Amino acid sequence: MDYINKILSGDTIEVMKKIPDKTFDFCFADPPYFMQIETGKKLFRVEGTEFNGCNDEWDKFESMDTYKKFTIAWLTEVKRLLKDNGTICVISGMQSIYEIGSILRDLGFWVINDIIWQKSNPTPNFNGSRLNNSHETLIWASKSKTSKFTFNYKTGKELNNGKQMGSIWNFAVCSGNERLKDDNNSKVHTTQKPEALLHRVIVLFTKPNDLILDPFGGTMTTGAVAKRTGRNYTMIERDTTYIKYGSKRLENIQVKMTDIEKAIFDIKPQKVSMEEMIENNYFTLGERFYHKNGEYCILTTPNGYVEYNGEINSMHEIASKMMNKTRRVNAFDYFYVIRNGKLISINEIRNNYRKTLK
Repeated sequence: MDYINKILSGDTIEVMKKIPDKTFDFCFADPPYFMQIETGKKLFRVEGTEFNGCNDEWDKFESMDTYKKFTIAWLTEVKRLLKDNGTICVISGMQSIYEIGSILRDLGFWVINDIIWQKSNPTPNFNGSRLNNSHETLIWASKSKTSKFTFNYKTGKELNNGKQMGSIWNFAVCSGNERLKDDNNSKVHTTQKPEALLHRVIVLFTKPNDLILDPFGGTMTTGAVAKRTGRNYTMIERDTTYIKYGSKRLENIQVKMTDIEKAIFDIKPQKVSMEEMIENNYFTLGERFYHKNGEYCILTTPNGYVEYNGEINSMHEIASKMMNKTRRVNAFDYFYVIRNGKLISINEIRNNYRKTLK
C-alpha cells in the first residue's frame, strides 16, 4: 500500500487497518467534536444574519456512548500504527475533549501536556447565555509512559523570544486567503484549522523527514504544513469534496526550511571524551584548569581526572567542590586553560575539536 505523502480515501478506521504496525512517528488528529447541535436550531448574529456553524453529517452521532465507541476504535488503530517512541496530538472542544482524554489513558497512552489554543478572534456567543467559548484544547500524549518522544525544547524557546514555551498558545482562527473556498466562493470546511497552529505542533513534536499521520484529513492542513516543513505525511479522508480541494492545496505547497523547521537548536553536539582530546594534544597532562572563581586544579590522568587539594577525581566533581555544590555541575561550563597567554574556555576547545571530526 502506497501511503507516504498520499491522501488515502475511505473510512479512517478501515483504511488504518491496512497500514502496517509501528509506521508513524507522530499523529495529529482533529476528529469530529460531536457538537450536539439541536436539529433545526439556528443561530443568529447580533445584526440578525444567520451563523453557519458546524452542523455537518460527519459530526453527528446517536449518543455520547456511540461517540465514545467511535473514539476508542480510531485511537486503538492510531496506537497500533505509532512507533514505540511516537506521540499523538489530538484537538477538540469542551463537548468531547474530556471523553477523548479519558479514552487515551484507558488505552495506555501517556499524557505529556494539555495545550490551550486561545483564539484571538473567537466566534461570539450570540445569545449571551454563557461565557464566550474562546479556546480549544489539544492533548499531547506518547504511546506509552516509557516512550522516548521527540520534543524540540530549544526550538520552542527560540519561537518564544528565548523563554520556555508555555502551554497557552494564541492564534487566530483560520480566515482570509488561508481559508479554502469552493467554486461558489463558499468555505470548503467548517472547522479548518490555522496553519500557524499546526506549524507550532509539528516543529515542536517532530523531526525533519518524520512520517505524520492525520486520520481526519479534511482540507489537508496537516499535510500542507508537514510538506512545507520537510516532514512526510499520510492523510485519510472520506469526503470527496475535501479531497478535491485539499489535493490542489498540497500541490501548491513549497518546502520552506529555516533553522526552526530543521530543529537546529535541538541537535545534540557529537560526544567526545577528554581521553581522545588529550590523545590529540588539545589538552596536556599537568596543565592547570582554572575555575571561574579563581581556583585551579591540575589535569592528572589520561581519562581527564584532575587533582585539587590532594584529591584526584573527575573534573565535574572537583568543579562542584570548588563551588560548595552538593549537586554535580558540568565542568565545561566553568573551567578555562591558558592558550597564547589568554584564558580560553575548555568548552570552546571541545567545540573546536568537534569541528575536526565532521
